[in-house]
Amino acid sequence: CVNMMGSYECHCREGFFLSDNQHTCIQRPEGMNCMNKNHGCAHICRETAKGGIACECRPGFELTKNQRDCKLTCNYGNGGCQHTCDDTDQGPKCGCHVRFVLHSDGKTCIETCAVNNGGCDSKCHDAATGVHCSCPMGFMLQADRKTCKDIDECRLNNGGCDHICRNTVGSFECSCKKGYKLLINERTCQDIDECSFDRTCDHICVNTPGSFQCLCHKGYMLYGLTHCGDVDECSVNQGGCKFGCVNIPGSYECTCPSGCRLHWNKKDCIELEICLAGTVSPRAILTCNKNGKKESCSLTCASKARFLPESDNSYTVSCGTPILQQVPPSRSILSSEKAVAAPIKQKASFKIKDAKCYLHPHMKGKQDDPGRNGGLGSSAPCSDCQVSFVNLKCDSSKKGKGRRARNSPNKEVTRITLEFEAEIKPEEITASCNLNCVRQKIEKKLKLAIKALKKSINQERFLIRVSGMEYEVARKLSLSPERQESCGPGQQRLGSKCVSCLPGTYYHGQMEQCVLCPPGTYQEKEGQLSCDLCPGSDAYGPAGATNISACAGQCPPGQYSINGFQPCQLCVRGTYQPEAGRALCFHCGGGLTTKHDGAFSFQDCDAKVQCSPGHYYNTSVHRCIRCVIGTYQPDFRQNYCIACPGNTTTDFDGSTSVSQCKNRQCGGELGEYTGYIESPNYPGNYPANVECTWNINPPPKRKILIVVPEIFLPSEDECGDVLVMRKNSSPSSITTYETCQTYERPIAFTARSRKLWINFKTSEANSARGFQIPYVTYDEDYEQLVEDIVRDGRLYASENHQEILKVRLFFILLNKDFSHWYPLASICLCALSSFFFLNKRFIF
Repeated sequence: CVNMMGSYECHCREGFFLSDNQHTCIQRPEGMNCMNKNHGCAHICRETAKGGIACECRPGFELTKNQRDCKLTCNYGNGGCQHTCDDTDQGPKCGCHVRFVLHSDGKTCIETCAVNNGGCDSKCHDAATGVHCSCPMGFMLQADRKTCKDIDECRLNNGGCDHICRNTVGSFECSCKKGYKLLINERTCQDIDECSFDRTCDHICVNTPGSFQCLCHKGYMLYGLTHCGDVDECSVNQGGCKFGCVNIPGSYECTCPSGCRLHWNKKDCIELEICLAGTVSPRAILTCNKNGKKESCSLTCASKARFLPESDNSYTVSCGTPILQQVPPSRSILSSEKAVAAPIKQKASFKIKDAKCYLHPHMKGKQDDPGRNGGLGSSAPCSDCQVSFVNLKCDSSKKGKGRRARNSPNKEVTRITLEFEAEIKPEEITASCNLNCVRQKIEKKLKLAIKALKKSINQERFLIRVSGMEYEVARKLSLSPERQESCGPGQQRLGSKCVSCLPGTYYHGQMEQCVLCPPGTYQEKEGQLSCDLCPGSDAYGPAGATNISACAGQCPPGQYSINGFQPCQLCVRGTYQPEAGRALCFHCGGGLTTKHDGAFSFQDCDAKVQCSPGHYYNTSVHRCIRCVIGTYQPDFRQNYCIACPGNTTTDFDGSTSVSQCKNRQCGGELGEYTGYIESPNYPGNYPANVECTWNINPPPKRKILIVVPEIFLPSEDECGDVLVMRKNSSPSSITTYETCQTYERPIAFTARSRKLWINFKTSEANSARGFQIPYVTYDEDYEQLVEDIVRDGRLYASENHQEILKVRLFFILLNKDFSHWYPLASICLCALSSFFFLNKRFIF
């Protein structure tokens, strides 16, 4: 040891060298140097100045006791430890920070879920190899094995949704197009049958996929999308009537002046017919005969037979055509005795006890065939009387008056009323028997016939013969069951039921079934015994015609004839006819003419100006006039405007479409328990310049709950259309709700006052669909519960929940039909509906 200034040094004797620790002396082997591969140093070999070698270690390592090997220390790479390192005789010893554990490799520290959730976005699980991250349904674990990313389920097969798929955080939501509802599987969309709801359409509702269509009965027109209003046919060129037009609900009627009658086409007027000799053949033959004390009569209908069942115990049969008494004033029936005379009319009534009205097929062989050999009394047949028309009415009723009725309350009394018209033939008037003489003879014959009829009816020996079939007028209540099973006139048996012959058919007595009307005939009514002959000298048409308009040979538009059938004439210049089967043509008016004969529209008239829609041509001043308020005209070059249907009107003059016809009725006192606040003309656009006021005044201890499914008010007119709900009409009163904008997101709220004054005011600038707002009143004891429900955001969170509120919330509640639609909605609505139903005082 050699002392040095401030230190010391160790030195070795000859044959030794100082080791790296500068203290130990190592014997130097002979010939050992670093070039010798057996120098024994683990890391670094150095030759010393004194000769020999000295082993060294790389940084972070130190020599072991043998001065050759190297051991790791914490100074190098933290000893290989991830967290902490401690030097020991065995080498570095690794440790971990708090909440971490040492891995089986003795160096790595493993995370635990206790620290920052193990670094996981969502779920963390401690495992032998460390934390294990996982994601909830609807998310996917990313490459870093920690982050969760939302899965867009809608990208694959539209999420399984029928219609619309909307991705949400961690999930997705199916919704349906307008007009469809989501089923319980929350995937499938089903068409909403709007026609199953009340108030959808005024008349006829036709459900279509995703929508619906409203239709109106004949004679009515659709307005406001769902409403039907009576069409004023008389507003369009007087309904096409020649003389007068009377509008009636669902239809109209043409009228004629005195001395004229209505044409078969129900529009033209023609002079009353004068029936000259030989022009009219008898259409009803009344025949009576007497065999001992038995009186038998029959009425044979050659044509024009009508059967009208009025009830189970009443019917009317008419035979032939009434003779028209009136003639035009220009023709006098008194000018000559041989001119046509007024028909002779007789009326008689009979009663049959214990009988019931029923026009029943006659059982052959039951009695002698009445009237086969004919005779009035026991004389000549009554066909000499020219019985041109007979009307028989049978009416049965139970006795209900008088002292005797108490003893026989179920007795039937049948009254038969007969009306006759007999024609006076001109050739019957002679020098020896003038008109009065002939009239007296015929009247006497009719009286005798009526006398015989009374006896024959009481003896059940009066028959009506139509189309080869015989019918009994009435039957006694004691008839056998076998006869009870027969069908009535104009009916055939189908299985166990009697079915009336349809229009276009008649009951054929010999064939005992309904058959089609032959070509050239028609039948408009059910249960008839014959068909009517088509007009015209050469009548023809299809078999089974149900209306006279089906008869072939009608004059087409632009042509006319006296009877409306061929042969026809063209409308001359200056006239036109738009319909078939007419007896005249309309004049253009104002001296206007047409470019050709046979014109069939006013548009063919050579007007001096061409009027656009919303106008009509005035032939008096020869200029276009705007359609007045309450009328419209959709076409060009017309000479009329059409009246709006029902009680609707237009906002302004010059309207061009029926869609501009709007119902302005609104306001009033609303129900105490439930009801609707509806804009006028809803669901069509509401009218301009209208003000509506409603009042809701619930009973004591009840408050008001309101649901606004959606509301459509145009915002571009600076709040010209406003809906406000207040306690009363005072602007300073408590306001519950006020808006002038469109909101398609539903909202429910309770009124801030016990009573409500609702006011809706529109301007003339714009229009929109408006609103239909339902309300109910509830017991104030449940106020907090109702408030909690309507303020719960979950009720409005989903599009599907919104649809519940939009599509008849109260219909759903009142029918208990909501819980299987949308599970979350039922959570919110269940409480609402339960006290709707369980608290009987709530609604009703």
